[in-house]
Amino acid sequence: MSTDQLAELHLHIEGSLEPPLIFELAERNGLSLPYNDIDGLRAKYEFTDLQSFLDLYYANMAVLRTGEDFADLARAYFRRTAQAGVTHAEIFFDPQAHTERGVPLEAVVDGLADACASSEREFGVTSGLIASILRDKPVLHANQLLDDLLAMQAPIIGLGLDSAEVGYPPSLFVDVFAKARAEGLHVVAHAGEEGPPDYIWQALDLLKVERIDHGVRCLEDEALVNRLVEEQIPLTVCPLSNVRLKVIDNVGQLPLRQMLERGLLVSINSDDPAYFGGYVDDNFSALEAGMGLTGAERKQLAENSIRASFQTV
Repeated sequence: MSTDQLAELHLHIEGSLEPPLIFELAERNGLSLPYNDIDGLRAKYEFTDLQSFLDLYYANMAVLRTGEDFADLARAYFRRTAQAGVTHAEIFFDPQAHTERGVPLEAVVDGLADACASSEREFGVTSGLIASILRDKPVLHANQLLDDLLAMQAPIIGLGLDSAEVGYPPSLFVDVFAKARAEGLHVVAHAGEEGPPDYIWQALDLLKVERIDHGVRCLEDEALVNRLVEEQIPLTVCPLSNVRLKVIDNVGQLPLRQMLERGLLVSINSDDPAYFGGYVDDNFSALEAGMGLTGAERKQLAENSIRASFQTV
């Protein structure tokens, strides 16, 4: 493996929607915004928890209407993440958040796929798309989404599970994940961010996921840590996200060094960079400043990201 390879494995493309692009797309689509200017919008980016972020996240994505909008969104991310040193990105998108607004699924998928198809040529970043189920929507909607994606032969590499965690355990989604696996898709799930370690167990044992997104609460359960280490189940950790959503007060509180020393397969990711104060390079910089991340640790985290990816080399 080249030492300059770096993968981002936990990135919600809608969460890379920067304020200037929000205003540009609103104008393109003839939409009015409840903010006078970019500064007025940025003033809303103070969150008390996951739900307060999600409320703004879903409100802002209303400017995404056409395939061109989604392509422009993804290209903007690829351009910026290439500057951050990322060479491979596995990108979450939330189809239900768009189709329930009346946006055709084809527009979402085709726009993102167009940007992904040219990302290596344009920006030097290989990529794959992971369709994420919104866990706080009815389970029947999740099953229908997967059926629709399969029927249109959407160019996705996997199925994920995200949105409000507490009260929506992985156990609700056993059937849809079983079908995804049977269809040859990779499967991942958000677990152990605000939810308890039990959600991580459920994701592993019931959904049979290959990666855990976040997973920082695993350290509360020694048997779970041993399982994750033994099976080398990747954890896609998002430091700045954890700070902005009040999971921790500062990056110095993130038990990253402890996780690495225990042998957990941890990688560093930006989650929703437009909302949480930075892309992957910003997350690494914050770790260097906040916990004295060493060059050796940074190299290990980069190697972990490639090992944890679904990229075929």
